[in-house]
Amino acid sequence: MTLLKSLVVCLVLANVGYFLWARGIATTGDAPAPAAPMPTLRLRSESAGTEGAAAGSTATTTTAATAAGGANAGTSDGASGPETGGGAKAGLLTNVKRCISVGPFRDVSEAAHAATTLRTAGYDPRQRVAEGDVWAGVWVYLPLPPARSNADQLLAKLKAGGIDDALEMPGPNEGSVISLGLYSEPKRAQARVAQAQALGFNPGIADRKRTGNVYWIDIDLKPTESLLNPADLQGESGHIVRLEVKGCPSVAGAAT
Repeated sequence: MTLLKSLVVCLVLANVGYFLWARGIATTGDAPAPAAPMPTLRLRSESAGTEGAAAGSTATTTTAATAAGGANAGTSDGASGPETGGGAKAGLLTNVKRCISVGPFRDVSEAAHAATTLRTAGYDPRQRVAEGDVWAGVWVYLPLPPARSNADQLLAKLKAGGIDDALEMPGPNEGSVISLGLYSEPKRAQARVAQAQALGFNPGIADRKRTGNVYWIDIDLKPTESLLNPADLQGESGHIVRLEVKGCPSVAGAAT
């Protein structure tokens, strides 16, 4: 009887202990770590949309940073830009030279006189020879009468009046004329016109040019210097020198 009671008590205590152990009352260890979330399945389109949004966000951040850097750099360059540009412009203006040619001169003596005048004024003239038309003088002439007999009478009257150098030659236009002389000095041309008018004639005048070697003078002008006045290079002999001022020829043109 006593043995039976002891067996029953042991069974009861075993059941109570199992109950407490199952409820966790008897457990004194650390709490278990939370279980890792299980991966979820997604469609391929959903994954692409998520990755695109992430890339867009990253690109926006990078663009904003780049724009900020560019703005700072632009401000820095803008602050120093005007000074650099102004310095370059100033250097350009001080280094620019203009080459001009004065001429044409009919002979070396006229070109040498002009070069001396320019050298005295502080220039560095360079003389060169070229082929071209040069003003030869003022030509005084009379129209030739249509009839040959009248032309002979006209020549005889001119020679009798002291114009011994009158001769027939091709005129400035079609046809022949009677030349009364070619003059490089204005006073002498005016005197011959007056002499012909005193004999009852009305002579014409025209500029004559010749082709051959002519002389030019090239000089360099600074930006602050004005163009030359060709009248300042006229000689003191009273000869008419029809000069012009133009740009220097190119190297290829000068060599030709």
